[in-house]
Amino acid sequence: MSAFLAVNTEAVEPEAGAPAPDRVISGDPKFRTWNVEERDGGLYAGIWEATPGKWRIVYDEWEFCHILSGVSVIAEDGGEARTVRAGDSFVLRPGFKGTWEVVETTRKEYVIRL
Repeated sequence: MSAFLAVNTEAVEPEAGAPAPDRVISGDPKFRTWNVEERDGGLYAGIWEATPGKWRIVYDEWEFCHILSGVSVIAEDGGEARTVRAGDSFVLRPGFKGTWEVVETTRKEYVIRL
């Protein structure tokens, strides 16, 4: 087994998902997730895509995100709303609470550490 792993949506079947119904604020957002790496100790990496809508988010995990396409607005409770689009990278730390609104279908690369 090679120690090199390409992040390739063609090599992995996507998982379908959506936010929990009680977290949805508007729209009917749907997710597709291509989890290409999962390691012992709670490390995950892959591609995530969401269709338009807005929902509450609560992070217990640490996540690095790089937006590949689309436009989203991420707002922290009591803080600033940030618009993210293709080329933007950011980290959501444990304890982050707020909303994620997909304005245009958004696709991101992610690395999550539980």
